[in-house]
Amino acid sequence: MDITTVADDLIVCHDGETVARYENLQPATRYNFLGAEITTLPRPSGELLCRLATVNDVHFGEVDCGAVDDHAGGPIQRVGEGEPPYTETMNGGAVAEIAEIEPTAVIVKGDLSQDGEQAEWDAFERCYRSAFGDRLHVVRGNHDAYHGQNRYAGDQWIELPGVCIALLDTVIPEHTTGNISSVQLDWLDAHAADADRPVLVMGHHQQWIGGKSGTRPDDYFGLHPDGSDALNEVVTRRRRIIAYTAGHTHRHRHRPMACGVPSIEVGCVKDFPGTWAEYRVFESGVMQVVHRVSSGDAVAWSQRCRHLYSDFGIDYETYALGKLEDRCCNIPLR
Repeated sequence: MDITTVADDLIVCHDGETVARYENLQPATRYNFLGAEITTLPRPSGELLCRLATVNDVHFGEVDCGAVDDHAGGPIQRVGEGEPPYTETMNGGAVAEIAEIEPTAVIVKGDLSQDGEQAEWDAFERCYRSAFGDRLHVVRGNHDAYHGQNRYAGDQWIELPGVCIALLDTVIPEHTTGNISSVQLDWLDAHAADADRPVLVMGHHQQWIGGKSGTRPDDYFGLHPDGSDALNEVVTRRRRIIAYTAGHTHRHRHRPMACGVPSIEVGCVKDFPGTWAEYRVFESGVMQVVHRVSSGDAVAWSQRCRHLYSDFGIDYETYALGKLEDRCCNIPLR
Protein backbone atom coordinates (compact mmCIF):
# COMPACT_ATOMS: atom_id res chain seq x y z
CA MET A 1 0.00 0.00 0.00
CA ASP A 2 1.23 3.51 -0.87
CA ILE A 3 0.20 6.46 1.29
CA THR A 4 0.21 8.81 -1.67
CA THR A 5 -1.30 12.04 -0.38
CA VAL A 6 -1.50 13.71 3.01
CA ALA A 7 -2.88 17.23 3.48
CA ASP A 8 -4.30 19.07 6.47
CA ASP A 9 -7.74 17.57 5.81
CA LEU A 10 -7.11 14.65 3.44
CA ILE A 11 -5.37 11.26 3.28
CA VAL A 12 -5.31 9.10 0.14
CA CYS A 13 -3.94 5.56 -0.04
CA HIS A 14 -3.43 3.33 -3.07
CA ASP A 15 -3.27 -0.46 -2.83
CA GLY A 16 -2.77 -1.73 -6.35
CA GLU A 17 -5.69 -0.30 -8.30
CA THR A 18 -7.79 0.24 -5.16
CA VAL A 19 -8.03 3.84 -3.96
CA ALA A 20 -9.00 4.76 -0.38
CA ARG A 21 -9.77 8.44 0.16
CA TYR A 22 -10.40 9.94 3.60
CA GLU A 23 -11.71 13.51 3.64
CA ASN A 24 -12.82 16.20 6.12
CA LEU A 25 -10.04 15.29 8.57
CA GLN A 26 -8.52 17.47 11.25
CA PRO A 27 -5.07 19.05 10.81
CA ALA A 28 -2.03 17.71 12.69
CA THR A 29 -4.01 14.67 13.84
CA ARG A 30 -2.91 11.02 13.88
CA TYR A 31 -5.26 8.54 12.21
CA ASN A 32 -5.17 4.77 11.68
CA PHE A 33 -6.33 3.76 8.22
CA LEU A 34 -5.86 0.31 6.70
CA GLY A 35 -3.48 -0.62 9.49
CA ALA A 36 -1.20 2.38 8.95
CA GLU A 37 -0.79 5.31 11.33
CA ILE A 38 -0.84 8.57 9.38
CA THR A 39 -0.69 12.14 10.66
CA THR A 40 -2.27 14.96 8.69
CA LEU A 41 -0.23 18.07 7.96
CA PRO A 42 -0.52 21.04 10.31
CA ARG A 43 -2.49 23.87 8.72
CA PRO A 44 -0.66 27.19 8.37
CA SER A 45 -2.39 29.91 10.34
CA GLY A 46 -4.50 32.58 8.76
CA GLU A 47 -6.88 32.70 5.83
CA LEU A 48 -6.64 30.40 2.80
CA LEU A 49 -5.90 32.97 0.07
CA CYS A 50 -5.85 30.80 -3.05
CA ARG A 51 -5.18 27.37 -4.51
CA LEU A 52 -3.09 26.71 -7.58
CA ALA A 53 -1.97 23.57 -9.37
CA THR A 54 1.11 22.52 -11.31
CA VAL A 55 1.92 19.72 -13.73
CA ASN A 56 5.05 18.87 -15.69
CA ASP A 57 6.33 16.24 -18.09
CA VAL A 58 2.96 15.58 -19.70
CA HIS A 59 4.61 14.42 -22.98
CA PHE A 60 1.76 14.51 -25.49
CA GLY A 61 2.79 12.42 -28.49
CA GLU A 62 4.78 9.82 -26.57
CA VAL A 63 3.83 6.23 -27.44
CA ASP A 64 6.72 4.16 -26.00
CA CYS A 65 6.74 4.66 -22.23
CA GLY A 66 10.06 3.70 -20.69
CA ALA A 67 12.09 3.83 -23.90
CA VAL A 68 15.64 5.15 -23.48
CA ASP A 69 17.05 6.48 -26.75
CA ASP A 70 17.67 3.49 -29.03
CA HIS A 71 18.34 0.97 -26.26
CA ALA A 72 16.39 -2.28 -26.44
CA GLY A 73 15.96 -2.45 -22.65
CA GLY A 74 12.74 -1.76 -20.83
CA PRO A 75 10.20 -2.83 -20.00
CA ILE A 76 8.59 -0.52 -22.55
CA GLN A 77 4.86 -0.02 -22.03
CA ARG A 78 2.45 0.69 -24.88
CA VAL A 79 -1.32 0.92 -25.02
CA GLY A 80 -3.27 -1.91 -26.58
CA GLU A 81 -5.12 -1.78 -29.87
CA GLY A 82 -8.19 0.42 -29.60
CA GLU A 83 -7.09 2.04 -26.32
CA PRO A 84 -6.67 5.83 -26.15
CA PRO A 85 -3.12 7.20 -25.93
CA TYR A 86 -1.91 7.01 -22.34
CA THR A 87 -0.99 10.69 -22.39
CA GLU A 88 -4.64 11.52 -22.98
CA THR A 89 -5.74 9.14 -20.21
CA MET A 90 -3.31 10.53 -17.66
CA ASN A 91 -3.62 14.21 -18.55
CA GLY A 92 -7.38 14.03 -18.93
CA GLY A 93 -7.56 12.53 -15.44
CA ALA A 94 -5.27 15.23 -14.06
CA VAL A 95 -7.31 18.03 -15.63
CA ALA A 96 -10.55 16.64 -14.19
CA GLU A 97 -9.07 16.46 -10.69
CA ILE A 98 -7.45 19.90 -10.88
CA ALA A 99 -10.73 21.45 -12.01
CA GLU A 100 -12.39 20.15 -8.83
CA ILE A 101 -10.23 22.42 -6.62
CA GLU A 102 -11.19 25.49 -8.72
CA PRO A 103 -7.59 26.69 -9.00
CA THR A 104 -6.73 30.36 -9.35
CA ALA A 105 -3.95 29.33 -11.72
CA VAL A 106 -2.54 26.20 -13.36
CA ILE A 107 1.20 26.22 -14.07
CA VAL A 108 2.73 23.79 -16.59
CA LYS A 109 6.46 23.39 -16.04
CA GLY A 110 7.62 22.03 -19.39
CA ASP A 111 7.78 18.94 -21.58
CA LEU A 112 4.33 19.49 -23.00
CA SER A 113 5.29 17.32 -25.97
CA GLN A 114 7.51 14.43 -26.90
CA ASP A 115 9.28 16.15 -29.79
CA GLY A 116 7.88 19.67 -30.10
CA GLU A 117 5.59 18.87 -33.02
CA GLN A 118 2.58 21.10 -33.69
CA ALA A 119 0.14 18.19 -33.38
CA GLU A 120 1.53 17.41 -29.94
CA TRP A 121 1.15 21.00 -28.78
CA ASP A 122 -2.36 21.06 -30.25
CA ALA A 123 -3.25 18.00 -28.16
CA PHE A 124 -1.85 19.71 -25.07
CA GLU A 125 -3.86 22.88 -25.77
CA ARG A 126 -7.09 20.91 -26.30
CA CYS A 127 -6.63 19.18 -22.98
CA TYR A 128 -5.43 22.05 -20.75
CA ARG A 129 -6.33 25.36 -22.42
CA SER A 130 -9.91 24.33 -23.05
CA ALA A 131 -10.29 23.54 -19.34
CA PHE A 132 -8.45 26.49 -17.77
CA GLY A 133 -8.28 29.28 -20.35
CA ASP A 134 -6.52 32.40 -19.07
CA ARG A 135 -5.70 30.66 -15.79
CA LEU A 136 -3.17 28.47 -17.65
CA HIS A 137 0.50 29.55 -17.63
CA VAL A 138 3.00 27.49 -19.60
CA VAL A 139 6.76 27.32 -20.05
CA ARG A 140 8.66 24.95 -22.31
CA GLY A 141 10.87 21.99 -21.39
CA ASN A 142 13.76 20.34 -23.19
CA HIS A 143 11.46 18.04 -25.19
CA ASP A 144 9.73 21.12 -26.60
CA ALA A 145 12.95 22.61 -28.00
CA TYR A 146 15.14 19.76 -29.24
CA HIS A 147 14.99 21.21 -32.77
CA GLY A 148 15.42 24.84 -31.70
CA GLN A 149 11.70 25.62 -31.32
CA ASN A 150 10.75 28.67 -29.28
CA ARG A 151 7.07 28.01 -28.56
CA TYR A 152 6.27 28.65 -24.89
CA ALA A 153 9.68 30.33 -24.39
CA GLY A 154 10.33 33.19 -21.96
CA ASP A 155 10.00 34.01 -18.27
CA GLN A 156 6.71 35.01 -16.64
CA TRP A 157 5.81 36.90 -13.45
CA ILE A 158 2.38 35.81 -12.23
CA GLU A 159 0.69 37.65 -9.34
CA LEU A 160 -1.94 35.67 -7.42
CA PRO A 161 -3.71 36.25 -4.11
CA GLY A 162 -1.07 35.73 -1.42
CA VAL A 163 1.77 34.58 -3.71
CA CYS A 164 3.74 35.47 -6.83
CA ILE A 165 5.01 32.85 -9.27
CA ALA A 166 8.30 33.47 -11.08
CA LEU A 167 8.12 30.99 -13.98
CA LEU A 168 11.59 30.59 -15.50
CA ASP A 169 12.46 29.27 -18.96
CA THR A 170 15.41 27.01 -18.09
CA VAL A 171 15.79 25.44 -21.54
CA ILE A 172 18.97 25.39 -23.61
CA PRO A 173 17.56 24.76 -27.11
CA GLU A 174 18.64 21.45 -28.66
CA HIS A 175 19.95 20.19 -25.31
CA THR A 176 18.58 18.02 -22.51
CA THR A 177 20.37 20.04 -19.84
CA GLY A 178 19.25 23.46 -18.63
CA ASN A 179 20.50 26.74 -17.20
CA ILE A 180 19.48 30.19 -15.98
CA SER A 181 21.24 33.16 -17.56
CA SER A 182 22.53 36.23 -15.75
CA VAL A 183 19.83 38.27 -17.48
CA GLN A 184 17.15 35.97 -16.08
CA LEU A 185 18.67 36.09 -12.62
CA ASP A 186 18.70 39.89 -12.72
CA TRP A 187 15.04 39.80 -13.76
CA LEU A 188 14.20 37.47 -10.87
CA ASP A 189 16.24 39.55 -8.42
CA ALA A 190 14.48 42.77 -9.40
CA HIS A 191 10.99 41.27 -9.22
CA ALA A 192 11.67 39.55 -5.90
CA ALA A 193 13.07 42.80 -4.47
CA ASP A 194 9.79 44.58 -5.27
CA ALA A 195 7.47 41.70 -4.31
CA ASP A 196 4.87 42.44 -1.63
CA ARG A 197 4.08 38.77 -1.00
CA PRO A 198 5.87 35.37 -0.97
CA VAL A 199 7.44 34.16 -4.24
CA LEU A 200 7.51 30.62 -5.59
CA VAL A 201 10.10 30.18 -8.34
CA MET A 202 9.28 27.46 -10.86
CA GLY A 203 11.05 26.02 -13.88
CA HIS A 204 11.46 22.81 -15.81
CA HIS A 205 14.97 21.72 -14.80
CA GLN A 206 15.86 20.73 -11.25
CA GLN A 207 18.59 22.58 -9.39
CA TRP A 208 22.10 21.20 -8.96
CA ILE A 209 22.93 21.00 -5.28
CA GLY A 210 26.55 20.01 -4.61
CA GLY A 211 27.28 16.35 -4.10
CA LYS A 212 29.79 14.48 -1.95
CA SER A 213 32.26 14.12 -4.83
CA GLY A 214 32.81 17.86 -5.03
CA THR A 215 32.61 17.79 -8.83
CA ARG A 216 30.65 20.36 -10.85
CA PRO A 217 29.67 18.51 -14.03
CA ASP A 218 29.06 20.69 -17.10
CA ASP A 219 26.71 17.98 -18.38
CA TYR A 220 24.59 17.79 -15.22
CA PHE A 221 21.11 16.54 -16.18
CA GLY A 222 19.36 19.58 -14.67
CA LEU A 223 20.38 23.21 -14.18
CA HIS A 224 24.09 23.85 -14.73
CA PRO A 225 25.97 24.11 -11.40
CA ASP A 226 26.89 27.76 -12.09
CA GLY A 227 23.27 28.75 -12.72
CA SER A 228 22.15 26.67 -9.74
CA ASP A 229 24.58 28.44 -7.42
CA ALA A 230 23.59 31.83 -8.81
CA LEU A 231 19.93 30.99 -8.15
CA ASN A 232 20.84 30.17 -4.56
CA GLU A 233 22.56 33.56 -4.26
CA VAL A 234 19.43 35.40 -5.41
CA VAL A 235 17.27 33.35 -3.05
CA THR A 236 19.65 34.06 -0.17
CA ARG A 237 19.38 37.79 -0.84
CA ARG A 238 15.63 37.96 -1.52
CA ARG A 239 13.77 36.60 1.47
CA ARG A 240 10.41 36.81 -0.26
CA ILE A 241 11.45 33.70 -2.24
CA ILE A 242 10.32 30.61 -0.32
CA ALA A 243 11.07 27.71 -2.74
CA TYR A 244 12.14 26.59 -6.19
CA THR A 245 10.05 23.80 -7.74
CA ALA A 246 10.80 21.90 -10.95
CA GLY A 247 10.05 18.80 -12.99
CA HIS A 248 12.28 17.05 -15.56
CA THR A 249 13.44 14.16 -13.36
CA HIS A 250 10.06 12.35 -13.21
CA ARG A 251 10.54 11.96 -9.47
CA HIS A 252 9.50 13.50 -6.16
CA ARG A 253 12.33 14.96 -4.12
CA HIS A 254 12.71 17.74 -1.53
CA ARG A 255 16.19 19.11 -0.77
CA PRO A 256 17.50 22.29 0.86
CA MET A 257 19.56 24.80 -1.09
CA ALA A 258 22.75 26.02 0.58
CA CYS A 259 20.69 28.87 2.06
CA GLY A 260 18.17 26.38 3.48
CA VAL A 261 15.25 27.22 1.17
CA PRO A 262 13.54 24.13 -0.34
CA SER A 263 14.41 22.96 -3.85
CA ILE A 264 11.62 20.59 -4.87
CA GLU A 265 11.02 18.18 -7.75
CA VAL A 266 7.53 17.00 -8.74
CA GLY A 267 6.98 13.77 -10.68
CA CYS A 268 5.50 13.39 -14.13
CA VAL A 269 1.86 13.06 -15.12
CA LYS A 270 2.31 10.42 -17.82
CA ASP A 271 3.43 7.30 -15.89
CA PHE A 272 4.01 6.03 -12.36
CA PRO A 273 2.83 7.39 -10.02
CA GLY A 274 1.11 9.88 -12.34
CA THR A 275 0.86 13.04 -10.27
CA TRP A 276 0.02 16.73 -10.10
CA ALA A 277 0.78 19.19 -7.31
CA GLU A 278 -1.59 21.49 -5.46
CA TYR A 279 -0.39 24.56 -3.57
CA ARG A 280 -2.64 25.91 -0.83
CA VAL A 281 -1.60 29.48 -0.06
CA PHE A 282 -2.29 30.65 3.49
CA GLU A 283 -1.39 33.93 5.14
CA SER A 284 1.48 32.28 7.06
CA GLY A 285 2.76 29.65 4.62
CA VAL A 286 2.19 27.49 1.55
CA MET A 287 1.20 23.83 1.65
CA GLN A 288 2.34 21.49 -1.16
CA VAL A 289 0.01 18.54 -1.68
CA VAL A 290 0.89 16.05 -4.40
CA HIS A 291 -2.03 14.03 -5.78
CA ARG A 292 -1.90 10.78 -7.74
CA VAL A 293 -4.30 10.80 -10.70
CA SER A 294 -6.90 8.35 -9.47
CA SER A 295 -9.44 7.65 -12.20
CA GLY A 296 -9.74 3.93 -12.88
CA ASP A 297 -8.03 4.03 -16.27
CA ALA A 298 -5.24 6.29 -14.99
CA VAL A 299 -4.43 4.10 -11.98
CA ALA A 300 -4.46 0.98 -14.17
CA TRP A 301 -1.96 2.58 -16.58
CA SER A 302 0.34 4.02 -13.92
CA GLN A 303 0.42 0.65 -12.14
CA ARG A 304 1.74 -0.90 -15.34
CA CYS A 305 4.60 1.61 -15.20
CA ARG A 306 5.87 0.87 -11.68
CA HIS A 307 8.80 -1.16 -13.01
CA LEU A 308 9.95 0.97 -15.92
CA TYR A 309 13.73 0.87 -16.52
CA SER A 310 14.20 -2.32 -14.48
CA ASP A 311 16.32 -3.74 -17.32
CA PHE A 312 18.78 -0.95 -16.47
CA GLY A 313 18.85 -1.90 -12.78
CA ILE A 314 16.67 1.03 -11.71
CA ASP A 315 14.10 0.75 -8.92
CA TYR A 316 11.75 3.18 -10.63
CA GLU A 317 8.83 2.95 -8.22
CA THR A 318 11.00 3.98 -5.25
CA TYR A 319 12.81 6.63 -7.30
CA ALA A 320 9.66 8.15 -8.79
CA LEU A 321 7.39 8.05 -5.75
CA GLY A 322 9.97 9.39 -3.30
CA LYS A 323 9.14 9.81 0.37
CA LEU A 324 5.82 11.14 1.62
CA GLU A 325 7.56 14.24 2.98
CA ASP A 326 9.01 14.85 -0.51
CA ARG A 327 5.48 15.10 -1.87
CA CYS A 328 3.40 16.63 0.91
CA CYS A 329 4.82 19.36 3.11
CA ASN A 330 4.47 22.91 4.37
CA ILE A 331 6.71 25.61 2.88
CA PRO A 332 7.24 28.29 5.54
CA LEU A 333 7.64 31.99 4.91
CA ARG A 334 11.02 33.54 5.67
